[in-house]
Amino acid sequence: MAIKGNLKEASLPDVLQLLAMGQKTGCLALTDRSNFGYVFFERGRITYASIVNRRDRLGDLLVKNGLLNPVDLAAAIEEQPRHPGVRLGELLIRRGAITRDQLEQYIRIQIEEAVYFLFTWTQGTFSFEPEQRPEEGAMLVSINPENLLLEGARRIDEWSLIEKKIPSLDLVFEIDRSKPLASLELSDDQRKILPLIDGRRSVQELIEESGMVEFDVGKALFGYIQAGIAHPVGRRQAQVKEVPQARIDEHRNLGVAFYRTAMYDEATREFRRVAELQPRNVDARFHLALIGLRKGDDRFALRYLREVVEIGGPRATVFHSMSLALERLGRVADARLAADEALKLAPKRPQVLLSRAVLLLKAGEAHEAAEAFREYRRVMEGKRVPPAYYAFAVLAEAAAGAPDAAIRLGEEAIAQHPHAAPVYLHLGSVYERKGSWEKAEAMYRRAADEDRELPQAHKALGDALYRRGAYDDAAECYGRAARLNPRLGDDVYFRMGNIHYKRMERQQAVELWRKALEINPQNSVVRTNLELVESVLR
Repeated sequence: MAIKGNLKEASLPDVLQLLAMGQKTGCLALTDRSNFGYVFFERGRITYASIVNRRDRLGDLLVKNGLLNPVDLAAAIEEQPRHPGVRLGELLIRRGAITRDQLEQYIRIQIEEAVYFLFTWTQGTFSFEPEQRPEEGAMLVSINPENLLLEGARRIDEWSLIEKKIPSLDLVFEIDRSKPLASLELSDDQRKILPLIDGRRSVQELIEESGMVEFDVGKALFGYIQAGIAHPVGRRQAQVKEVPQARIDEHRNLGVAFYRTAMYDEATREFRRVAELQPRNVDARFHLALIGLRKGDDRFALRYLREVVEIGGPRATVFHSMSLALERLGRVADARLAADEALKLAPKRPQVLLSRAVLLLKAGEAHEAAEAFREYRRVMEGKRVPPAYYAFAVLAEAAAGAPDAAIRLGEEAIAQHPHAAPVYLHLGSVYERKGSWEKAEAMYRRAADEDRELPQAHKALGDALYRRGAYDDAAECYGRAARLNPRLGDDVYFRMGNIHYKRMERQQAVELWRKALEINPQNSVVRTNLELVESVLR
């Protein structure tokens, strides 16, 4: 179950403690205005953390701490584009520049520092999505959150004092050389930054050039300020670089991070900003379309999908997405045309083949649909096929006049996907067509048990129970189906009305028949029942 909240009402340390105590596995996403970070958990222990658009300083840290030669770092960075998906640290290990133990040590430091930085966020929102894991290839650690909570609390207390003297990382400090330093007991960190405090470097530059983390630099500099040795001499004005792509990438990175954690409103804001800054950016518009599909706003999705085609030309993925949106809007013929266009561009792409086969089935072209499902299966030779294939292919075979083949396919589906409710639901309908009423009811019951939120399963089970006269049980199933989807069908309310009428509950029967007539004004049987009963009630 997802956990959501506001950082003003529940602090990050409290949330971490809750996830640790509950031994949760998943991703905790946090947003503070235009900042975004996430922390991954595995059985209550932190395995990974990162902050979007915060500079990855792994290479710098390794160089500044004498573990990595700058030449090796530059060579690995240059090599990285030739190995997509391989992270910088892994390339450095392959080159023999560092050991895996050294890499893990500094990965751990980066993760800890990311969490400590997140502790400073006092406003914004958080959302925990269970069972989400880091991207493939990410180097994971195992950190007890309790240890970070203690250190984080200490840092927050200390930083509240430090930031009074160092309110901005743009400040520039210099050392007063007229004062004796020999009498001071300097920490290792203070000795390390001393040569860098020259009246020209900002605090941010001290951090970057020392290879130390923000907190350690701030604490060391604070000691000099308190001793009267260092004092501010100005502020480094951020250099305004005319690099629109950098700003675009920043918004895009945030948009992708929000999208992956289902924060769709925030993702929409970021991708719209990208589209404003770069009017012909296809990627931003395609992501906006995907957000529309995820939110169920298919017209919103279609708007941006059309723009993608206008700007970037025809693409199989775009036409495939169009077909999904059009299908959900009930425009099956248009969806079929979009699927055909996708098929021309990608004739062997499994997702396209499967979508087109489903559309053929919905259009009533049973034989063509059955053959389309077989073609999909040929393309997927040797690969595990999803439950959706089986659920619809079973119907296609039955509709094409091959119920035995449909049943064999359904049995194979159950062996492969024993918890797929739609498979049981559709296989039940095949048994029903063959007159195997007991088997059909058993399939419907299993579908309802596997997915308590699938209204069609409860309706189908209700129909089976109604047919054999188990009216009380049927009424319970119909009631659940109607609560899950009040517009599921006029026949649900018609039969519920019949059951109440048999119980001599005529007023309830009338109310239910009226609902049936609202859904389908052409239902003459319901209209006749209403007229007869209402005339008696008068």
